[in-house]
Amino acid sequence: MELIELVKQHAPVTGEQLAEYLGVSRPTLRSDLSLLVMLGMLDAKPKVGYFLGTQYRAGNAPLQRFHNLKVREVQGVPVNIPETLSVHDAVITLFMENADTLLVVTESNRFAGIITPKDLLKITLGNASAASIPVSMVMTRYPNIVTLSPENSVMDAIVKMSQHQLDCLPVLMPEEEPGANPVLAGWVSKSSIIAIMADMASDGETGEGGR
Repeated sequence: MELIELVKQHAPVTGEQLAEYLGVSRPTLRSDLSLLVMLGMLDAKPKVGYFLGTQYRAGNAPLQRFHNLKVREVQGVPVNIPETLSVHDAVITLFMENADTLLVVTESNRFAGIITPKDLLKITLGNASAASIPVSMVMTRYPNIVTLSPENSVMDAIVKMSQHQLDCLPVLMPEEEPGANPVLAGWVSKSSIIAIMADMASDGETGEGGR
């Protein structure tokens, strides 16, 4: 990964310096840096910067394992709602499921779109009749959505989340017929990826201590 190579060359190096080297903004790198620190590939010291972590110095096995992970191995079950559901019921679903995003599907479980708390807030403010409007009227429609396939790598998911500043991505099966909405297979969230990386880092530390 380019970030690791830059840290290897310039350590200790700040996030601002890394962003400058890559020609991107600091917030764009924040997720990538956090994930690498979680995996133990990088370490960070306040007011000093980033340098190579214990897992990198011990060997890159955890990173290699992570690079080999496919989305299908880590995807979860999304919170689905039918496109006919009312905005009122969508709000209730958000709170009941403690979800940040709802995935909207057709009757045949075809992916139709996504809806977020911001979408619901925009339609309900100052609109007394908004509660009865179907979510299909306010959702972001497919294909105007960033998505993954089950065969994408988890690194692909991280890059897409970072580039588009998203917390989760729907996972769609390959299109069976041109023009038809694909079947929803699952979703991948930033929190689930961080949990996986934490487990890998923990396993690596355990293995290293056992040698």
